[in-house]
Amino acid sequence: MSDGTPASALLHAVAGVARQAGQAILDVYEGDFAVERKADASPLTAADLAAQRVILDGLAGIEPALPVLSEEARAAAWGERRAWPRYWLVDPLDGTREFVKRNGEFTVNIALVEGHRPVLGVVLAPVTGELYAAARGEGAWLQAAAGAPWQALRTRALASPPVAAGSRSHGADTHAMLAALLGSEHVPLPMGSSLKFCLIARGDADLYLRLGATSEWDTAAAQCVLEEAGGAVLDLAGDPLRYNTRESLTNPEFLAVGDTDIDWAARLRRAGPGADA
Repeated sequence: MSDGTPASALLHAVAGVARQAGQAILDVYEGDFAVERKADASPLTAADLAAQRVILDGLAGIEPALPVLSEEARAAAWGERRAWPRYWLVDPLDGTREFVKRNGEFTVNIALVEGHRPVLGVVLAPVTGELYAAARGEGAWLQAAAGAPWQALRTRALASPPVAAGSRSHGADTHAMLAALLGSEHVPLPMGSSLKFCLIARGDADLYLRLGATSEWDTAAAQCVLEEAGGAVLDLAGDPLRYNTRESLTNPEFLAVGDTDIDWAARLRRAGPGADA
């Protein structure tokens, strides 16, 4: 990593909104809080809702006419949403299960999506203060705390043995498919929320295979960070993960990688369902 600073004024503005949302989350995290259950049985706390309010207000102050798609707000109907060329995609608190466990592995995710791809992304870990930020064509950056210098991020060449980030609270068993993809043993590194992508972006992990459901707001901001750091997020057909292409907001299963010199699409074809044993 090297020192520098992101050039985008928009990225700095969104980073400021994320830090305000992070403080709202910490105000709840540091006290007693109740846990409710949404219709899908996932947890909801006052911190999710407080961060949502801060982010909606902040983004409205940056670009009032731009629509916002968020986990904690009712999604616009597909008939309306399919016509959006540009919109904010937000998870006010990604990793609520980790928040409830008080292990610190949760994030604020804010992405700007254009043409079905994230072109700006901010991921904040409120407990550590680490903020990851990226904009299309401008690189990916880490700011260790508010006011700290910015460090440019780059992914690394595939390590030996590879380090595979994985979900701490979700997901199917990925061991067999990872073995097929890598042809060797790997070192597992469990982590909550979108921080798994950030580990790859900063060169501390090599890949993250997700088998099981995620939502578009879970991945977009961190995908932008990883792509601008030199990595990729691919569906299991080997194509880049895309957004707002259908009525469902559930992502396909995917593979996030740091070393794009490897032909991961070919490896996915060999390792995926229906491949020869």
